[in-house]
Amino acid sequence: MPTKIRLQRHGRKARPIFAIVVADSRAKRDGKFITKLGQYNPNTNPATIELNFDGAVDWMMKGAQPTNTVRAILSHEGVLMKKHLLAGAAKGAFSEEEAETRFEAWLDQKNTKTQAKTEDILKLEKDILAAALKAEKEVNEARALEIAKANSELVAEEAPVAEEAPAAEEAPAAEETPAAEETPAAEETPAAEEAPVAEEAPAAEETPAAEETPVAEEAPAAESKEETK
Repeated sequence: MPTKIRLQRHGRKARPIFAIVVADSRAKRDGKFITKLGQYNPNTNPATIELNFDGAVDWMMKGAQPTNTVRAILSHEGVLMKKHLLAGAAKGAFSEEEAETRFEAWLDQKNTKTQAKTEDILKLEKDILAAALKAEKEVNEARALEIAKANSELVAEEAPVAEEAPAAEEAPAAEETPAAEETPAAEETPAAEEAPVAEEAPAAEETPAAEETPVAEEAPAAESKEETK
């Protein structure tokens, strides 16, 4: 029966987690499987791999064919290297002890590279975070300067208004408008006093026409008659 080592999808939408399984090549991807060898989580950086190393080597030696993605995973974990060395020892190229020594040396070198890569990733993430914080700090400082400048301009615009406002004090217009005092028009209009026209009308006194007609005084004509007697 041809067997394959493949991934079986699990997890939630947009964040999948894959199981590494050995299954019949004719079975569906997420269908029945023979055995589970481990788990692959691509959501972390670097990706997290949990693998039954000896079981994977055993199935590879039996002829199970990995998919392309699983092959990359097995190569990263050293399964393909171990299979290659065991095959060489089986052909008599070197002993199994030599194969194990070579594999340990390869594994140490691989772990060193993996550790260096992990440190580089952590350093890069730290630098990105520091750059983001610096940029945010610069933006906040620039915003604070703009606000301070706007406030100072606002204060500068409002301050002279308060100084010029003593217009209310200069407006003793009410005191200068003693119009009521200057309006002794009633006093200046002593029209009644100037109208002593009635006093000039002693025309009646000047008309002593009756006095000038003392005709009765001229009547001593009788006395003259007596005198003629």
